[in-house]
Amino acid sequence: MNHDYWYATRGTGAAALILLTLVVAAGVAGSLRLRGERWPRFLVVGLHRNLTLLTLVFLGVHVGTTVLDSYTPIALRDAVLPFGARYRPVWVGLGAVALDLLLALTLTSFVRARIGHRRWRALHWLAYAAWPVALAHGLGTGSDARFAWMQALAVACVLAVLGAVVVRVARAAAPRGHRGLALGAALMVAVAGGVWYRSGPAAHGWAARAGTPKTLLAKRVTRAAPDRPTPAARRIVDVPRLPFTTHLAARLSTAREPGGLVRVDIRGRTSGGGEGVLWIRLTGEPTVDGGVQLTASGVRYGTRSDPNLYVGSVRELSGRQMVIALHNAAGRRLDLDVALQIDETTAAVTGVVRAVRPEGSQ
Repeated sequence: MNHDYWYATRGTGAAALILLTLVVAAGVAGSLRLRGERWPRFLVVGLHRNLTLLTLVFLGVHVGTTVLDSYTPIALRDAVLPFGARYRPVWVGLGAVALDLLLALTLTSFVRARIGHRRWRALHWLAYAAWPVALAHGLGTGSDARFAWMQALAVACVLAVLGAVVVRVARAAAPRGHRGLALGAALMVAVAGGVWYRSGPAAHGWAARAGTPKTLLAKRVTRAAPDRPTPAARRIVDVPRLPFTTHLAARLSTAREPGGLVRVDIRGRTSGGGEGVLWIRLTGEPTVDGGVQLTASGVRYGTRSDPNLYVGSVRELSGRQMVIALHNAAGRRLDLDVALQIDETTAAVTGVVRAVRPEGSQ
């Protein structure tokens, strides 16, 4: 499997978000005329300009690797023309909006003398508008939105911008009531963003709701490989109280099946919240990017003494994230929301598994 483009897209996207956050912070510093003997104003202005250009460089690589990655059907025009992509159109479209705003800011900077300082200054606010749009794009489109490192990165970026806003408002020559309203509005926007994240990218079934094409989602199929629990395994030994989050450490193996199909097995243990063993089998047609177009699946999850406690299949598959539907011998249902990271060299698999009770189940 070759996922170089996929890794490059994730890395450059995260780097661009960090740089854009620094652009906003540097812009606030410049607007406050922060300077000294060792840090004159022209250094602040130069830093802001160079950070913006560096952000565009990373965005260029981010767009290029996204287009070259054959897994997602995103064309070059989708990077500049918003909301026309077949893959998560709204969230990919927000990325195009952020890119267009930054391009407009950069291009108008070259003709600043012709359009005048006042007009250029008004356009300069596009950098501030591009930041929340880019953040929403990264969380809504990216496959890492539920990983702890991406959550920490997003929180750090929000705190950095909020801190810059607080400093800017505190030093503004405006009535205290107006400054209080501005700070309150900034905090409300941050809280609203957190609520959206919890009910959106962090919630169960986001891949389908975000607009992932059905061809990239796993077909709902019957269980392929796991056997039914034996009578000895039907004793009531259950998983921890739901919901819970646990970490997966596993190994990946592949094999060829008759008819040109490929079989992928992921076997490992979960720990740190839900001790157990997890086995996932994916069977399907190999894709050009080294993945699998799923035609059948099988899953077992349980304790070490009872590995067949829950059996079922993969219900949704999007990149390296999947939703698994399971049930035990007593009819109790369980959904696993799995986000994987795979080391292509060693075939080691790590990930986060979130166990929840399906809606409407007892």
